[in-house]
Amino acid sequence: MNLSEQVRQCYSHIAEDPTRNAPFVVGRALAEALNYPIDQLPAVAVEAFCGVANLSVQAHMDPDDLVLDLGCGSGTDTLLAARRSNRVVGIDFSRSMLSRAREAVELAGLARNVFLLHSQAHQLPLLDASVDVALANGLFNLNPQRQEIFAELARVLRADGRVYAAELILNEPIHTSDPIDWFR
Repeated sequence: MNLSEQVRQCYSHIAEDPTRNAPFVVGRALAEALNYPIDQLPAVAVEAFCGVANLSVQAHMDPDDLVLDLGCGSGTDTLLAARRSNRVVGIDFSRSMLSRAREAVELAGLARNVFLLHSQAHQLPLLDASVDVALANGLFNLNPQRQEIFAELARVLRADGRVYAAELILNEPIHTSDPIDWFR
């Protein structure tokens, strides 16, 4: 099993049972630590949150912007973006995460603003130069196709578009006998 499939399985397991022992902090505790306005969000989104920064709160977006939430997961950033923009596309490679995101979008009453798609980040089903704002919250570290993702973002972003990305950076190696065990 390749790394991409292992990561997809890990995130799918988190979506299916956020209380299960994940290899990193997820959910409400993480969202609170990152100062997300979680009181405005359905629990189904917050419980499986896996981002690394509150991009959707900090990003500049206008009501008419087409916003792409790349790696939307359970929909936390998607929902917050949909309260600021009338057009948000959330894309994720985990059907389980997308299921949570769909439920959260319905519960929040934002279905008319949000379109959710199942896709790989390096093969976006979007038109060239169609996106005004792209959010990528913790997407690159565990994805071996980084160059292809950057190329896809460049392809779909308008000339005056903006990308807001956040990622974890390690200051020292992770000490474990087999980090791949995290994703089994």
